[in-house]
Amino acid sequence: MHIHILGICGTFMGSLAVLARELGYTVTGSDQGVYPPMSTQLEAQGIGLMDGYRAENLEPKPDLVLIGNAMSRGNPEVEAVLNRNIDYMSGPEWLAREVLRHRWVLAVAGTHGKTTTTSMLLWILDQAGFDAGYLVGGVPQDFPVSARLGSSDFFVIEADEYDSAFFDKRSKFVHYRPHTLIMNNLEFDHADIFDDVEAIERQFHHLVRTVPSSGLIVRPARDVHLDRALAMGCWSGVQSTAIGSEVAHTTDWRAELLAEDGSRFMVVHHEQPVATVTWSQTGLHNVRNALAAIAAARHVGVTPDHAVAALCRFSGVKRRMELLAEINGVSVYDDFAHHPTAIATTLEGLRHKVGGEPVLALIEPRSNTMQQGVHQQALLSSAAAADHVIWANLNQLTWLPALVNAWSADPGQTVQHQVEDTVEALIEQTLAKISGPCHIVIMSNGGFGGIHQKLIAELERKYPA
Repeated sequence: MHIHILGICGTFMGSLAVLARELGYTVTGSDQGVYPPMSTQLEAQGIGLMDGYRAENLEPKPDLVLIGNAMSRGNPEVEAVLNRNIDYMSGPEWLAREVLRHRWVLAVAGTHGKTTTTSMLLWILDQAGFDAGYLVGGVPQDFPVSARLGSSDFFVIEADEYDSAFFDKRSKFVHYRPHTLIMNNLEFDHADIFDDVEAIERQFHHLVRTVPSSGLIVRPARDVHLDRALAMGCWSGVQSTAIGSEVAHTTDWRAELLAEDGSRFMVVHHEQPVATVTWSQTGLHNVRNALAAIAAARHVGVTPDHAVAALCRFSGVKRRMELLAEINGVSVYDDFAHHPTAIATTLEGLRHKVGGEPVLALIEPRSNTMQQGVHQQALLSSAAAADHVIWANLNQLTWLPALVNAWSADPGQTVQHQVEDTVEALIEQTLAKISGPCHIVIMSNGGFGGIHQKLIAELERKYPA
């Protein structure tokens, strides 16, 4: 059987390609500007890639076309699929039918932390001897590919609330029918498809409706939007997580911080100390991610002490505060931040780790929601833990310079902000601000014009070994 995938270099669709290939199908795919890291992974799997969308990409005629949610009517390949009456479906529907059916699905949903928490949970199961299948919307450092079938009954999946396809506007995760569900958090995002946070709450409630009564939902104890989603109806067991005494009532799982940056904490289950996590990760968001992963793993039989031991060996996820280079005391990190909350928690974690050492953030507002200016009010304050912020206005957003100018005119603001329109200008301004050891965090959910390697090359030129 020949499966052709539109939008194959996206993390989700590319992972489907890997699974389909493992199932023995012939797999091809097309995308606009075939790009790594997914293109590299797919080529290594023997999957044929076509650059650009054309009707002739459908020759010879495939048996089935999987259409990514970035595709829309008017795309020449989409039009050819419809005109030629080629069988097609959304990626989530195919995944549910061909891979997830009859398996114990452990799904990780939420506005933030899905990829990292999914990777943590997968790593815990792997270290416990489970050969779990998985699909991660990123590249886990501890695994060679972003997806695999696995030989056990368990399948771990990052469960996205974004829509499934132009012909299926349900959230992807509604297809997955999890037995174990982590809901990390819920905030307004994806303004291109959701009118308000209530619409997202409704989709999360649809997900809750699919969890069986014998299933488990793991959630933070304090999240008003998750409260609302669950208040619409819940028929499964629910366990809550918290850090310290942030909630007045008792929670099922709690972390007691032993280091302010989150690099060391005690896991407490039903008020009984379990074990101490000492790891390379930082930030309270990662502490929350870890608690959720430990709770979910226990639901399938992994004891908390074994889960903690595994997390102490967890390497992290690419593009989540990934240290790219250290050059003459200058540390360069790559982070996938796509929302003010993600920016804030990431930079706060770094600040706790490095103390008073200078932190420079280079941030590209790239997501559809960010570019629409939906988060303007929270955007600049989200970088409060940095010393200096350079905003990349690569898409010529009219509101961004005005926002930064208004902020800079306030004499009470201590963090310096500026806007640059090109990658070259960003690099020039970054180099001008380096006067000694410091930490540079590059934040974007896209390629950011290749700034990562370009900046590292300039630093190597400035500070030859």
